[in-house]
Amino acid sequence: MHFNFVKYLAVVCLLVSFSCKNETKTTVESIVQEDIKQPNIVLLLCDDLGYGDLSSFGHSIIQTQHLDALAKTGIKLTNFYSTAPVCSPSRVGLLTGRSPNKAGVYDFIPGPKKSKDNRDLVHMQADEVTIPALLKKAGYDTCLSGKWHCNSRFNSKEQPQPNDFGFDHWFSTHNNASPSHQNPKNFVRNGEKVGEIEGFSSQIVVSEAINWLENKKSDKPFFLEVAFHEPHEPIASPEDLVQKYLPLADNLQQAEYFANVENVDIAVGRLVAFLKEKYGDNTLVIFTSDNGPETFMRYSKAKHSYGTPGELKGMKLWTNEAGFRVPCIVNWLGKETFTGTSEKVVSALDFLPTFVDIAGAELPKRTLDGQSIKKFLSTGDLEREKPLIWAFYDAINEHRVAMRSGDWKIMARLESDNKVLPNIHNLYDGNEAYVKNAELTNFVLFNLKNDISESEDLASKEPAVFEKMKAEFLVQYKDLLNESHIWVRNE
Repeated sequence: MHFNFVKYLAVVCLLVSFSCKNETKTTVESIVQEDIKQPNIVLLLCDDLGYGDLSSFGHSIIQTQHLDALAKTGIKLTNFYSTAPVCSPSRVGLLTGRSPNKAGVYDFIPGPKKSKDNRDLVHMQADEVTIPALLKKAGYDTCLSGKWHCNSRFNSKEQPQPNDFGFDHWFSTHNNASPSHQNPKNFVRNGEKVGEIEGFSSQIVVSEAINWLENKKSDKPFFLEVAFHEPHEPIASPEDLVQKYLPLADNLQQAEYFANVENVDIAVGRLVAFLKEKYGDNTLVIFTSDNGPETFMRYSKAKHSYGTPGELKGMKLWTNEAGFRVPCIVNWLGKETFTGTSEKVVSALDFLPTFVDIAGAELPKRTLDGQSIKKFLSTGDLEREKPLIWAFYDAINEHRVAMRSGDWKIMARLESDNKVLPNIHNLYDGNEAYVKNAELTNFVLFNLKNDISESEDLASKEPAVFEKMKAEFLVQYKDLLNESHIWVRNE
């Protein structure tokens, strides 16, 4: 009897051990499977949204409850940078993971017209490797809904269009929604003009995105870019929201701007609710802006420029912080990540290598200026592999070249024959030597951790830091200039 009991215990232990091993194996396998499951990726990009335009980033009047909720349960990035302080190069840099100068997109791209600086020939070239193209190769369905602005000849065979860069479905405009955000007439869907659409642009592009998802025939993961036109000029907002803000604003135009930003928030809330219901188990959502807020009344038709840079210096078209330091919120639906506010320096240049990393895709065979932040999403830890550098030759401020490394930022003017270079929209075979022979001068240095407003130049007070930053700055700018694309007038 005693022997049988011992034998019984041995059998039980063996069975339990076998069960535990199987359970452990199953658990490990499920973890591995979950880890390699390709996430859906949704990129929400505003147009001219300022660093201080969301309530979660300090605005005292505008209500952005849906974006605030995303930030509260996700990651709020307070040191996030776009790739340029103006729309076209910013979008090209984001899509390629490289400085837009290397693609030859230095400034805003106008529509097709003759111009002495050849701006009308500028476009993202066919050999550029983009996020949607790489993800498509990795098995993703891809969609763009909203603003494109990566070429001058939109919806023309003369230049590559969104589908040439990997977007399966595209519903876009060249630049702004026209004649305004309300009832736009200039959308094109997969090469076909749509005509006037009733409603407001932010809601229209979200409806298109939801419709695409609902009618998507495959069960593949997807990359979706929703590129809002708001709050770019010309402003148009729902009347009920305008009336809500009128008692809180200085005038009607400011109330319209406040309402415009909240209308984007409402559109985001609608899309996120849909994503949570249908794809809430594994969808990475990122919200940001292409550049800083428009300068009030900068040009004759601008009447409603009420964006705020918060504590930052400058506005759109500046290489001071407000030109390209923008709000960014990251929330990975269905996945546990680091949560909270982060001061780590992150760039839109990082999107391509990050998306490729988490999707198990292949990186392009070229040097990127961004880096994967996959580990940061899990741990909150990040060390930049190289500094961030911008050379914006059409800047409003004089110091048109800037670099951030760690807590420090250095800036410089460009001079030739002791004269500051005039504003330049484009580098081509008529001004190449002029720009390449110019020298960096009049350096200024700021500690952005202690001085977010760039109010105190520390070049003379921190000589060791200054000399180190200057040496690195000269190397980085030389490399960028050498790799910048120079347009030939018959291209």
